[in-house]
Amino acid sequence: HHFQPSEAGLTENKTDSLLVTMFVRSAILFMALGSASVSVSAFAPINAASARSLLSTTTLHQSMSTDDIPSDYQADDLSSGDQAVVVDEDEDDERIREELKKELLLMASTTDRGEFARDEEKQLIVELVTELEALNPTPEPATDCRGEWDLCISSTQLFRSSPFFQSLRALAGEENKAMAENGFDLHEKATSTGQIGRVRQTITNDELISEVDLSVGVLPGIPVRVKGTVVTTASLKVLPPEEWDIRVKGTSVKGSNVPFLDQMLDDMDLELPVGGVYEQLLGKNPTSVLRTFYVDESIRITRDCDDNFYVFTRM
Repeated sequence: HHFQPSEAGLTENKTDSLLVTMFVRSAILFMALGSASVSVSAFAPINAASARSLLSTTTLHQSMSTDDIPSDYQADDLSSGDQAVVVDEDEDDERIREELKKELLLMASTTDRGEFARDEEKQLIVELVTELEALNPTPEPATDCRGEWDLCISSTQLFRSSPFFQSLRALAGEENKAMAENGFDLHEKATSTGQIGRVRQTITNDELISEVDLSVGVLPGIPVRVKGTVVTTASLKVLPPEEWDIRVKGTSVKGSNVPFLDQMLDDMDLELPVGGVYEQLLGKNPTSVLRTFYVDESIRITRDCDDNFYVFTRM
């Protein structure tokens, strides 16, 4: 008798293979810029005064050692996943919100969007984010995010705000979470010669457009850098009060500073149809879930399925 693998086993193997393939392609896509052109820990509410006090005692990074290289926040620093939207209707809290936002934006500036935050700075950032979420003034945050946004600080790698990488995490599921995390770490190392610039999102009623500016060194020791923007589009379905269901559509590179390549990319309108690849190989496009627990006229705080937070400022 010949062994016949089960349909579930085939599907699981196909998913694992696709996950690895997409991670490899993601590194190639990001590195093409240089090769072709190239849960929150125990939540303790803080007020504006205590936040200022904590900030004043925080030693800002001025001389960085090898121990200070960018890394994710620890998993137990993030929330447990059972978070719900809180609506603060006390008008007197507006002043506290403004103070907290000022402190958070200052931390974003002094830690390079959280990437070089020391442990005590990370703890302060977590406290500022969770306190703002507890003072959210908007009844249905997910419905009030239309417009253009700039990523100012995150508790994980900046590139993971892109729907492309969110789709990889959704594809992995909980059973392959460790594989996904390893893939993200390997991608970060593979593209370590590059630098992530501005990370922007444009939100409409039914679409999310992510733009990640990259600068990549052509060769070590040569002061020439190639620049471009990785643009990813995704469909967006709003499920009030806080949830978005997103499905990636495609990814492309725009705006290279190499004239012939920029013209070629614009003329050919090259795009990797990620959603179509998923549909063809798996029969479905994985849904990524993002949840927004704070939004006002200037700030948005959104979390992914692992409760990593992304703080955006309105452009």
